[in-house]
Amino acid sequence: MSGEPGRAAVTPPAVDEDLADLLGVAQSVAEESRSFLTTITEVGAGTNPEAAIPLLLLAVSDVLAVGARLGAIVDVVPPDRYEPDIGPDPDVDPLRVALANVLEGIDEYAEVVDPVLGAELTGSTLSGELVAIAGALVQGLRHHEQGQELEALWWWQFSYLSSWGERASSVLRVLQVVLGHLRLDVEDDVAAEAEYDALQP
Repeated sequence: MSGEPGRAAVTPPAVDEDLADLLGVAQSVAEESRSFLTTITEVGAGTNPEAAIPLLLLAVSDVLAVGARLGAIVDVVPPDRYEPDIGPDPDVDPLRVALANVLEGIDEYAEVVDPVLGAELTGSTLSGELVAIAGALVQGLRHHEQGQELEALWWWQFSYLSSWGERASSVLRVLQVVLGHLRLDVEDDVAAEAEYDALQP
């Protein structure tokens, strides 16, 4: 029999399943946040302008999917009453300018301010909204990288519900519309030729 005589075996404390689930969500959001930031940075660099809209469409769709989990889970309560200081916000304006250059001609769009409360319209830009989403994700990511997982999750959830979730949804719709125009708005003779070729055995 192993162990010292007279000493009971020590049972490790049970893992809090709810906490483990929350930490798993936080890890997923952190991974998608990094992926989103990488994609929009690459698009802003202009290395592959032909793929800019499809890449942005994929990135926004992915981050909205993980955002939906934030909206579906219970309200996250961080251990500290006040948000820990993580230093000054990063300067994201160069990224906004870079994206605006890549998206020149299709950057501006109109959106409904609050479709539930009325039909008031406002103007917006893809570049501005993408960078606003990035800023919210970065804020949580900085907490996460300092080991403040629940604080990061609280911030991601709060900012998803209050700002970046709605912004991302608007951006996604605009990107889908733009992609549809780019793929479907063709000259009649080009469309007729494509239809003719498709019907040939």
